[in-house]
Amino acid sequence: MEPPGPPVEWTLLGTGTSMGVPMIGCRCRVCASDDPRNQRTRAGVAVRTSGGGFLIDTPPELRLQLIREQIDDIQAVVFTHAHADHIMGLDDVRIFGFKLKGPVRLYCEPQVESALRQAFSYAFDGRGADDQHSRPQLEFVPIGCEPFELAGVVVRPFRLLHGKTPVLGFRIGNIAYATDCSAIPDESWPLLADLDVLVIDALWEEPHPTHFNVSQALEVIERVQPKRAFLTHVSHRLDYAETNARLPAHVNLAHDGLRLPE
Repeated sequence: MEPPGPPVEWTLLGTGTSMGVPMIGCRCRVCASDDPRNQRTRAGVAVRTSGGGFLIDTPPELRLQLIREQIDDIQAVVFTHAHADHIMGLDDVRIFGFKLKGPVRLYCEPQVESALRQAFSYAFDGRGADDQHSRPQLEFVPIGCEPFELAGVVVRPFRLLHGKTPVLGFRIGNIAYATDCSAIPDESWPLLADLDVLVIDALWEEPHPTHFNVSQALEVIERVQPKRAFLTHVSHRLDYAETNARLPAHVNLAHDGLRLPE
């Protein structure tokens, strides 16, 4: 059991797969659904505490997600990995550098830093002072699997595998977030003990080489035994209401805007 800390609110900014839902060019029943819980932007989280706020990943729709949730202040970003659907909204944190009058800190592993420096080279190429207004102010903070403090809370990274790619999940208090994963290494299971909430990848019903499907996610949930669990990084193959109707009572599909704890 995690020691008590300051209150923490998680907002799931996006809960969709890399193509989002509705998907471009698709007219399936879920993509055409008028249930707003079937409209899934790319996966990311806002974490807010009495000590400030930070993001987990910067998905492509980040500006719209932050406006939708009326999130006005962010001091840092923590990255799970460097795939496009998790990093391409990074420029949208530029406004927070203006508000902070200093850099937004980017907590990430070395391979993620390398990818961000390449994808957003204009932010790191040493241009002069005349260009400061149009460039995001960013500062890297290297992390691995050791806990670190941010916004007054302890963030505990844990290793996951996304196919063959090593990625990170994060635990804060008794809530853990494990998007984009297909395997959990032995050393990470103890960090998933005694959870109030587990948010875990579940792409669709069929097997996939780099993501848990629904049945695999349910196997993880059965082993971990959280009080509640939510399935994220969800594709257009899963209708919100129909899927929830066949899930265990303590498990639900996540939806954009979901706040934890509920």
